[in-house]
Amino acid sequence: MIYYDDRETRDPEVRERDLFDRLPAQIAHAKANAPAFGERLKAFDPAAIRSREALAALPVVRKSELVDLQKLSRPFGGFAAVRWGRDCHRVFASPGPIYEPESARRDYYRLARAMYAAGFREGDLVHNTFSYHITPGGFMMESAALALGCTVFPAGVGQTELQLSAIADLQPVGYAGTPSFLRILLEKAEQLGIPASFRKAFLTGEAFPPSVRALFSERGIIAHQAYATADVGLIAYETPACEGLVLDEDVIVEIVTPGTGDPVAPGEVGEVVVTTFNPDYPLIRFGTGDLSAVLPGISPCGRTNTRIRGWLGRADQTTKIKGMFVHPGQIAQVLKRHPEVRRARLVVDNPELNDRMVLHCETEGGSDTLAQAIAGSMRDLTKLRSEVVFEKPGALANDGKIIDDIRKYA
Repeated sequence: MIYYDDRETRDPEVRERDLFDRLPAQIAHAKANAPAFGERLKAFDPAAIRSREALAALPVVRKSELVDLQKLSRPFGGFAAVRWGRDCHRVFASPGPIYEPESARRDYYRLARAMYAAGFREGDLVHNTFSYHITPGGFMMESAALALGCTVFPAGVGQTELQLSAIADLQPVGYAGTPSFLRILLEKAEQLGIPASFRKAFLTGEAFPPSVRALFSERGIIAHQAYATADVGLIAYETPACEGLVLDEDVIVEIVTPGTGDPVAPGEVGEVVVTTFNPDYPLIRFGTGDLSAVLPGISPCGRTNTRIRGWLGRADQTTKIKGMFVHPGQIAQVLKRHPEVRRARLVVDNPELNDRMVLHCETEGGSDTLAQAIAGSMRDLTKLRSEVVFEKPGALANDGKIIDDIRKYA
């Protein structure tokens, strides 16, 4: 097995020690150079943040907050440590809009590691179908390919027949883009009788189900996926083992209870929270809003970093009930008041078009007294009435869902 670098096969304890040896300097840098972190972290001593337990005490910056925070302080809400000019090479807008900076640093989004694991090598011609317009997708893929010594055809999106003409002429071996657009290109190529030269594919941006992987494999294309965002770059990536996604070497990832900053138990589904070492955009405990869970053990490919299950849904389950917003964090506060409850899920329905909340609680033994106490806590925290139903431990699905809105209006 060939690896991108030796760090991928380090002893996990060595990796953990290295990450948390580097962390205090990054937090100090963020406090000194990114005004928003200077304010949010003013009560914390960077030198003391040397463990996961210490890191978990810091506030989470949620992606869902950035739209409003950036409106208050253009362009980056005070979370970036760069200004216009040589420090900031480009600026992009993701849906929201949320603005992200990019510097001229090589492989800025750290995707070269993931692309290498997908089989891309120096001398490959890569057909890059991510957009180069407004959003950073095209540049994210291109910077990784160039770092590996590949040549890039900047195809972007759309103009399928024109793209197929270039593919027929140039014979690229690699594809970078979404699974759905690769499928569109392959199906159109078959219709037009144009041979597709792709033998490897680097995919991100949407779900990649086994059926689609099998379809590509039948056409001689080995495809691997990555989990990345415009804000933090690479988070995790697929290896030839195809068992979960291995974390990048330059991020600290936590899985927390949605709506809180509290780490979940190993294997539990929760929100992906990422701390980066990017000096330009030093995001500390950045809540992506995505759900995932840690996989036990190490990858059969030999890479020793932690694996996650991949994207399992969205963590932001805020729901409006009878004119009031109910947040997952409020349900977490109820559990803190009642430690007898191991896990809870709020189910919202509307029999006869009247909203109803039922809090399902896992506990060894429920009682009327406990039910009344929990209902009282729900009323205190949400200002709404809720029924309480007790469940046996393990009865609720481990899917990260805290609020399940099943209301129907037809």
